[in-house]
Amino acid sequence: MEDSRPPDRGERAARGSVRPDVALLPKAHLHLHFTGSMRHATLVELAATHGVHLPDALVEDWPPRLHATDERGWFRFQRLYDIARSVLQTPDDLRRLLRETAEDEAAEGSGWLEIQVDPSGYAAKFGGLTPTVELVLDAARDAGAATGVGIGVVIAANRTRHPLDAKTLARLAVRYAGDGVVGFGLSNDERRGRAYDFEGAFRIAARGGLLSVPHGGELLGPGSVRECVETLRADRIGHGVRAVEDPGLLDRIVDRDVALEVCPASNVGLGVAETAADVPVRRLFEAGATIALGADDPLLFGARLARQYELVRGEHGFSDAELAELARQSIRASAAPDDIRRRLLSGVDAWLTTP
Repeated sequence: MEDSRPPDRGERAARGSVRPDVALLPKAHLHLHFTGSMRHATLVELAATHGVHLPDALVEDWPPRLHATDERGWFRFQRLYDIARSVLQTPDDLRRLLRETAEDEAAEGSGWLEIQVDPSGYAAKFGGLTPTVELVLDAARDAGAATGVGIGVVIAANRTRHPLDAKTLARLAVRYAGDGVVGFGLSNDERRGRAYDFEGAFRIAARGGLLSVPHGGELLGPGSVRECVETLRADRIGHGVRAVEDPGLLDRIVDRDVALEVCPASNVGLGVAETAADVPVRRLFEAGATIALGADDPLLFGARLARQYELVRGEHGFSDAELAELARQSIRASAAPDDIRRRLLSGVDAWLTTP
């Protein structure tokens, strides 16, 4: 009589149908926002501790249903983010966030993390911009030492604020270049602040040796990406997926080796793409673009880094060799020290050859 039971894991492995776990694939995570990296359970616990009321979208209906391609949707997304940030009220809260984030990164195969923070959003509670940056850097060092995950910090300006504020942040970031700060970014709603207006701040950061890592090509089209490439001299672009709409621009990105921090779950969550299959990862990859998959804000989108690799594997048919190449690209596009790069790249090769 034929055995009709489904094969167990060992049997599937023997038949060669089990693919290696993407959480074991060494990689770098280059697109993760500070508050957005928080564990949902930690958000709920800290809210109770500090008496912060959380809306249903952050409790019973979590992860929230978001669609930010219109201004009302982005306002709702930003409001939820601001509420989540408000639970971080003590230095121990910030330290806990970074320690738990590093633990989660280690569990998902990330050996190097570049976490993005706008200190302006926390300065009022932690004594000003400089004390906030120093607190974050100290917490990052402790979290890295405890988990073995290397951590660099990206100081990000808010494109909805005045460009002079961005220059202040750029000068502050340069002060800590070589002491944990590795890049300078530009985030928030592209529709409310052109990259062109922030050229001065990025010039300051570049002179100080920091990577240029602005957001672009998420809520706006290829023109937004072009400004990041041409005006801000981007080394990497947060998202950048809309570059596929302009073949000439995409060729320029490839020629200049500008990495794109592609965040599939985030693109779906914010309505940039209808489904994960609609995020143009395959098209970008086959065009020769350097891609670093990122989770953006797991707290609001419900998916961390390994899930991005699973989406690319399942929705875009990436082979294990192609997933390994994505991991290599993330490592090479990072600011990780040479010893960490070598270790991670060697681990990628081992992942491919381990049964």
